Amino acid sequence: MGVSATSRPSGTAAMAVGNINELPENILLELFTHVPARQLLLRCRPVCSLWRDLIDLVTLWKRKCLREGFITEDWDQPVADWKIFYFLRSLRRNLLHNPCAEEGFEFWSLDVNGGDEWKVEDLSKDQRKEFPNDQVKKYFVTSYYTCLKSQVVDLKAEGYWEELMDATRPDIEVKDWFAARPDCGSKYQLCVQLLSSAHAPLGTFQPDPVTIQQKSDAKWREISHTFSNYPPGVRYIWFQHGGVDTHYWAGWYGPRVTNSSIIIGPPLP
Repeated sequence: MGVSATSRPSGTAAMAVGNINELPENILLELFTHVPARQLLLRCRPVCSLWRDLIDLVTLWKRKCLREGFITEDWDQPVADWKIFYFLRSLRRNLLHNPCAEEGFEFWSLDVNGGDEWKVEDLSKDQRKEFPNDQVKKYFVTSYYTCLKSQVVDLKAEGYWEELMDATRPDIEVKDWFAARPDCGSKYQLCVQLLSSAHAPLGTFQPDPVTIQQKSDAKWREISHTFSNYPPGVRYIWFQHGGVDTHYWAGWYGPRVTNSSIIIGPPLP
């Protein structure tokens, strides 16, 4: 149970709290920068009015951002709420699991599995040189009838609580990479939806399918979109992509996809 600012319990606990509160505020702030953020809010902030006021200071959250590398010393971009900024940066990561086929089709739902079905292939040495991310070594490839796969991101399960999403409505950036084979034409498609708790659409990004002609350069292309100013109530994100080859050749001549991502929050410094 927390110790209030006015209560004076006897014993060692009271002496310890009294002693630590006699430290200069700047020292207390420095101590708080080493405490996990959720513990600061749930355990430390209710202890007394002094701790509450210190934990609510912009200075503390800016220090925590600096200490954890979320900002640089020369950061000059405006931040509306440093506490929210800290939490969004600490949560920032790709919310899609297994985006580069390293785990086969784990985490993906194979919604449409036509032709010779989805397949995982390795990037060749030449393809690795061309791809902008040298960590990507595999891709998913489609066939001669439509192949679509999807993944649903549960925002609460990923750490984004309801008030955080509804009050701040942070930008949601979606990216995907696709390429055709040089010897066969193909058609690529993508659909991303922001969903409510009842899975009703609150925002949709669905560009026109991209048709790539036979004997193309077969280069990897990036497609991206940022959801901003969307309605409150977003609880899930549905991501679906895939395609088909346009010559109906047996095998895996449709578009290749990999390195997909959904990232929420402020950009990296």
